[in-house]
Amino acid sequence: MEINDLTPAELRVWQAFPRGEAVEFRAAQDEGAAEGADWGSQRTVRATVLRALLLDGPVESGEVAALKVAGARITGVLDLRYATVDSVVRLSHCRFDDVPDLSGAQLKYLNLTGSRMPGLASARVRVDGGLRLTGCRFDGPVRLGGAQVAGALYLEGAEVTAPEGNERPVLQLHQVTVGEDLCASRLRTRGEIRLNGATVSGSLRLEDAELRHPGGFVLNAEALDVGANVLGRRLSAHGRIDLRGARIPGRLDLLYSRLSHPGGTAMRASSCVIGEVWLRKGPPIEGMLNLRRSQIEHLNLEPEMLPDQVRLLDLTYVSLTPHVPPEHRLPMLERDEDTFDPHGYEQLTAAYRRTGDDHAARLVQLAKQRHHRTTLPWYGRLWGHVQDATVGYGFRPMRALGWLLSLLAVGSIAFALHTPPALKADEAPQFNPVFYTLDLLLPVISFGQEPAFAPQGGQQWLSYVLVLTGWILATTVVAGVTRTVNRQ
Repeated sequence: MEINDLTPAELRVWQAFPRGEAVEFRAAQDEGAAEGADWGSQRTVRATVLRALLLDGPVESGEVAALKVAGARITGVLDLRYATVDSVVRLSHCRFDDVPDLSGAQLKYLNLTGSRMPGLASARVRVDGGLRLTGCRFDGPVRLGGAQVAGALYLEGAEVTAPEGNERPVLQLHQVTVGEDLCASRLRTRGEIRLNGATVSGSLRLEDAELRHPGGFVLNAEALDVGANVLGRRLSAHGRIDLRGARIPGRLDLLYSRLSHPGGTAMRASSCVIGEVWLRKGPPIEGMLNLRRSQIEHLNLEPEMLPDQVRLLDLTYVSLTPHVPPEHRLPMLERDEDTFDPHGYEQLTAAYRRTGDDHAARLVQLAKQRHHRTTLPWYGRLWGHVQDATVGYGFRPMRALGWLLSLLAVGSIAFALHTPPALKADEAPQFNPVFYTLDLLLPVISFGQEPAFAPQGGQQWLSYVLVLTGWILATTVVAGVTRTVNRQ
């Protein structure tokens, strides 16, 4: 391109490039690309001019060439497909008429802060430094699939929307590799963010982000691999979040967040390996929460945030906070499709025992037996009710003593009022109603009273009841003790 072909605005950019000087077209420093400025010829630059500069622009000895333009209108397609650009590129607060195409390009550094464009095509782009899209407004899809960014990827305050009827993801970051943090705080999207298979060496930051895609995926991040944390405090997500198979060694921090996907899964974090999950201080989740088969070191889960449907099958965690009574935790184990999952009860029991709350642990085990009883046939349920009423499945042994004392009192009074006749009057010991009743109740111990006397009529039926009740009490106590020993 000949220098004589350039407009005055383009000439300013051309002359500034060899020395790396910034060219400012804005009337005020706080003027944004979306504001009502005059986008006339005095600030219009053709994309072909920028391409010529970046691929074969003039250089000056002792200077570092760089393209630094603010507040320009860029017409035509900035086509850098598979190009190698050694200069720093900063096109901030600019308005692009067409979608820039950087697919397969290799760049040193790219800064598009505050710019507005109809989309961005940058699949498999490679950036040796950082990629800054802070505060950008995209009126169409942003395609960064397979991109490699050695530094950080900045999307703070960006806004990504798509035309009506668009079914493809509006922000494609699948298989992207980021050497530092992926910063997307205050991000606003209307459509799906696709992050599946992405690798982020630092943290994924989504604080104060607002993601909307009702009825569909709002964040699809299967097999996401981050080096530190996923930070989403005050996140507002209207759609499905999918983190299946993600690896997060630090925190999945969702404090003060709002997750909503009525009639579907609000968040699936199944088969994940996560250091800590913080899910507190926000409104109740609207939709299903799925944590099946995940391994979590510390689960900071507030019962009030749990939805009506929770999937916890084979979830493993080491510690659980906040410490609340088991009555607040047990409902989450009963919301898993009405299935009985003994592993969930064992996990909750272990969590209480680690805090030294053995009473709460016993209540969880009792709830486990009661839930299991609902899965048994009628005769199993009947025997379960007997064990529950008598000794609480062995977790309330004092009940057996209460039943024993009550029956002992009833039998002693009944037999004291009317002494049963002796089988052999000359050989029978002196009748003692208390020890006679104990002989009937205790199936192993004998005080020599029961075989010496033969009750009749109503007393005979009472003796049968006492013998049968004694065997039931003994059996349930033995079962409870055995269960306790096995747990230890």
